[in-house]
Amino acid sequence: MINRYTDLIDQTFYFPQEGFELRKDQLCFHNIPIKRLIDIYGTPFRLTYLPKIGRQIRKARNLFNKSFKELSYSGQYYYSYCTKSNHFHYVLNEVLKEGVHIETSSSFDIDLVQSLRQKEQIHLNKIIINNGYKTDAYLKKIADLIDGDFKNVIPVLDNKTELPKLLDFVQKDAFNIGIRVATEEEPKFEFYTSRLGIRRAEILEYCKQEVATNKRLRLKMLHFFVDTGIKDTIYYWSELKRAIKLYCEIKKICPDLKAINIGGGMPIRHSLDFDYDYAYMIKQIVEQVKSACDEDGIPHPDIFTEFGKFTVAESEAMIYQVLSQKLQNDSELWYMINGSLMNDLPDTWGMGQRFILLPVNHWNKEYRRVNIGGITCDNADYYNSEAHNSQLYLPLVGSNEHGELNEPLYLGFFHTGAYQSALSGYGGIKHCLIPSPKHVLVDIDEDGQLKHWLRSEEQSPEQMLDVLGY
Repeated sequence: MINRYTDLIDQTFYFPQEGFELRKDQLCFHNIPIKRLIDIYGTPFRLTYLPKIGRQIRKARNLFNKSFKELSYSGQYYYSYCTKSNHFHYVLNEVLKEGVHIETSSSFDIDLVQSLRQKEQIHLNKIIINNGYKTDAYLKKIADLIDGDFKNVIPVLDNKTELPKLLDFVQKDAFNIGIRVATEEEPKFEFYTSRLGIRRAEILEYCKQEVATNKRLRLKMLHFFVDTGIKDTIYYWSELKRAIKLYCEIKKICPDLKAINIGGGMPIRHSLDFDYDYAYMIKQIVEQVKSACDEDGIPHPDIFTEFGKFTVAESEAMIYQVLSQKLQNDSELWYMINGSLMNDLPDTWGMGQRFILLPVNHWNKEYRRVNIGGITCDNADYYNSEAHNSQLYLPLVGSNEHGELNEPLYLGFFHTGAYQSALSGYGGIKHCLIPSPKHVLVDIDEDGQLKHWLRSEEQSPEQMLDVLGY
């Protein structure tokens, strides 16, 4: 009896599942026949399926609005996109189609917003939330937004030094601000309190002394974010309750306060056995906010989220070909791919992130345990486990005496759309001078048919040498 790779998947997961199915022994991603794209464009390439971005936004918005209705919640829900997750224009283009708001995190982010404005892609009444530690350059550009045509700019104070500078830079008589509260980190962290935000113990007095007494300021938002994400844990619910309690206390001092921002951190699938009840978690969040405010006699605040990874991660994949296999001892078989995991998917190296890894073809072949090796000469350029398993299994393809495969084997790393392009320095210098891969965009045309095109070619030697100054 042959233990086929398809049998392994069927015995381990519910398959097919959302975004993944098999057609004639070949993998499809969001109904995209990946092998067809390989035949057209070659490998390696980054694949982005644009419609998934809008679907994620609509999914979260629908769940929040449904919870609001079921719980008779009187506030409004606002979906804002965290641009740092993926700054590329093709992403913002899809995001803004859904009428969402924007969260920035750096000085150049403001230039991005201004560029969208010049292209008339962002409406001037959209809410622009300015987060992060703010340099003078960042603060001056925020002031330009406030003094310009944008009507709903909310700089969120990360520390006490930012407010005096904003008051100097902004010319308008009055403007909106937010305050970020520093959350306590989980016990396993190397530090106890987030470096981001103002200490919880100081915020009330700060609001009394510096905000409530200044007629130029309208405190509109309390920002709260747990770095480990929105999870059904005692830690998360405890931090959320503390943030809501603080909101209620500040509301009594600053009556303009109207919104609580719970940040990002909505999980995405990194394994086929992913099990997360989005509807339950969202309803619980809304219920916690409602109950605390009702108990304190405070009107229900508007709820903002800043979903970045949730918005874009599941829209992308990295596709490689296995160039050869190397049996380095009796048990360790290496599949050497035509790309670098360190370069293309830096989270696999920097933080041990696991993505969904599946072969594109040969699902009916026997499988065995393997390691994946990147093409750089770095010892850390490898991948050897999955999120659900400490081992990695892939189809076994025959090879000649030199390790070259008798038949091509293609692999895909999926749900890679958040942070990877930016952290890898897309289009810049790469470890061992391995080029940035080509990039293929996929969309749906007016007739509901898939259309695809090459957004960028593989980085050329001339482009890289130019960056290096040769």
